[in-house]
Amino acid sequence: MKLYISEKEVLDCLPMSKAIELVEHAFHQLADGTAVNHPRRRVILPTGAVLHYMAAGTPEYFGLKAYSAHAKTGAHFEVLLYRSADGLPLATLEANHLGQIRTGAATGVATKYLAREDAGVAAIIGSGFQARTQLEAVANVRNLREVRVWSRKPEKRDEFARQCADTLKLNVRATETARQCVEGADIVVTATSSKVPVFESDWIAPGTHVNATGANWAERRELPAELVFERAAVVAVDSVEVAKLESGDLLIPLGDYKSFPGVELSEIIAGRRPGRTNADQITVFKSNGLAVEDIAVAGHIYEEALRRGLGRNR
Repeated sequence: MKLYISEKEVLDCLPMSKAIELVEHAFHQLADGTAVNHPRRRVILPTGAVLHYMAAGTPEYFGLKAYSAHAKTGAHFEVLLYRSADGLPLATLEANHLGQIRTGAATGVATKYLAREDAGVAAIIGSGFQARTQLEAVANVRNLREVRVWSRKPEKRDEFARQCADTLKLNVRATETARQCVEGADIVVTATSSKVPVFESDWIAPGTHVNATGANWAERRELPAELVFERAAVVAVDSVEVAKLESGDLLIPLGDYKSFPGVELSEIIAGRRPGRTNADQITVFKSNGLAVEDIAVAGHIYEEALRRGLGRNR
């Protein structure tokens, strides 16, 4: 029986706490070699429309995520899920929210392993589609006493602060400048479409953990080169292979530095590489998003849909 699973059903079946658990397990599978991940590829048309596709497999499930994007119509995501044991097609999942949640979950995993245990002040640069689940994930792994948000449009950052304070029950406030947002924060998240750094290196205090999640094109970046290449003790990436294709934060400044700084987050999670080793270190996680994260959460959603009698037969 092949299911079609809607956005609402995805939301019903995938709480953030479970998504973090699933994505962390997927990183363990990458570390032990039982999961396979293929980088994103893009078909770019003269109309401005872009088709993005990425694939992965775990011992339980394999499949792909495909999504179209256009400036006029936005992005439209689907995941095709198959059973690893015999290749049987299992489900098609609407995946706008699936991707939003798993991207936040990856940040939650990185924050769990790289932020200070006592980190309690979070800063979010950006207030768009990805920002809320970024904050939700960070709040799942650290006890936040204060959250600040900044984005270019005052009305959007004010609304984001109000909504997150209400839905996540956190102390969230909008700031007038990016500097006010990030100075003195323990955890900084960038979730923007910027092509240039969104803050300056000297605004980041010793001991801060930074999650950069917005840019997955080689021509875009959110982080200053000095922070990444000179001040950070650890620069983790979800995949070195993918980062060398997509991480403008690491690729654009590379000509001025000797070597690529990224190490696999999965290696840190598996204990093969050191993460944070003292409270004063600055750590960075550069997230591009992996198909294995999509497959990990899609498999759980499929199982939950079967258990609850959700989805439509196709």
